[in-house]
Amino acid sequence: MAPDSIGHSNRPLKRGRKFLNTPGPTNVPPRVLNAMHRDTMDLNDPEFLDAAVECFEGLKRVFRTEGEVFSYISNGHGAWEAALVNVLVPGDLVLVPETGHFSSSWADMAKALGIRIQSVPGDWRRAHDPEKIGQALADDTGHEIKAVLLVQTDTATGTTTDVKAVREAMNRAKHPALLIVDTIASLGTIDFRMDEWGVDVTVAASQKGLMMVPGLGFVAANAKAVEAHKAAVRERRYWDWTPRMSGPGYRTFCGTAPQIHIFGLREGLAALFEEGMERVFERHRVLAGATWKAIDVWAQGGALEINATVPAERSLGVTTIRCAEGISGDRIREVCRDEMLAGVGGGLGVFGGKAFRIGHMGDMNAPMLYACLGSVEATLNYLDVPHVAGGVTAAVQHVAEYKKTHGSTTF
Repeated sequence: MAPDSIGHSNRPLKRGRKFLNTPGPTNVPPRVLNAMHRDTMDLNDPEFLDAAVECFEGLKRVFRTEGEVFSYISNGHGAWEAALVNVLVPGDLVLVPETGHFSSSWADMAKALGIRIQSVPGDWRRAHDPEKIGQALADDTGHEIKAVLLVQTDTATGTTTDVKAVREAMNRAKHPALLIVDTIASLGTIDFRMDEWGVDVTVAASQKGLMMVPGLGFVAANAKAVEAHKAAVRERRYWDWTPRMSGPGYRTFCGTAPQIHIFGLREGLAALFEEGMERVFERHRVLAGATWKAIDVWAQGGALEINATVPAERSLGVTTIRCAEGISGDRIREVCRDEMLAGVGGGLGVFGGKAFRIGHMGDMNAPMLYACLGSVEATLNYLDVPHVAGGVTAAVQHVAEYKKTHGSTTF
């Protein structure tokens, strides 16, 4: 590219705004972006330290924990690694319930860190059965398994596993393994109660339900997990919890803090609390239901179907749509993005090229969802994908019925 062409491309100019309905990154509210539009400051400026303290306290409210919360300059994969290296050592055995692409990816990371894996096979169209997890632990009479790595919502499959039921199954098995839960795609979209449900370590990230830009990974740990951390002697520096428990200063972030991100996170958390977490969850439930209504109509053409077969097990943040043989999910995604200016997710893992995903999480309202659904329906027409028209109307009707029953809403 010639020096005078930097910042330009050969792509045709398109007017209007783009719509984002991927399951991460998600839309960032203008108030959050505005909060980040500020000067950097001294590392120990009281204004920044106050903001950091508010963020840690706010994250505790979202995790619903009184435990420790750690923040990393990373994505969710970084938070995965932080959780693993702080409570496990090479040679340890962990139990990994198969929930989809991301449970497999987390297991692959653990293997790379020298951790042994015992998988509990699952169905990529169903949430994981807690009883199978409990049985695997009951069979481990020598208590060789040190932890269970559970993904609450796997964005590849669009399924959500019942964390509370998994802990109850673990308790019935009387097994001391840690319960480590990935809430990257679920925190801020559905109910999660770390302390009440007996979760020992929780992993999350900024760019989904927390309505922030990518770049922050979070780990929360209860007292049992902190004790396991103290006993887990292995090489680690940046991820180490011990220096990060010293207060909201330089050592808390293992170096220069992500100041601008922290100010944005504080504003995103404030937006969640102003709406009220129960109302946030209800908004996600309604928008997810509207999405399912649209897909049910399109599916009557025989070429598409919702991957998660049991409605009660479906994610409220993302819906995975399977495509019939001969229908390219990648092509649908490309046309939505490049021609209709609506970003949707592609298929992952075994669904690569065979599915696409509609995200309805984070800073999302009904009109924003309608724009995406309209773009998808237009794409189906454009590509001659067999479908029945009227999906968008079905989604609109679903939200309208909710409004009639529950009164005026902001979504």
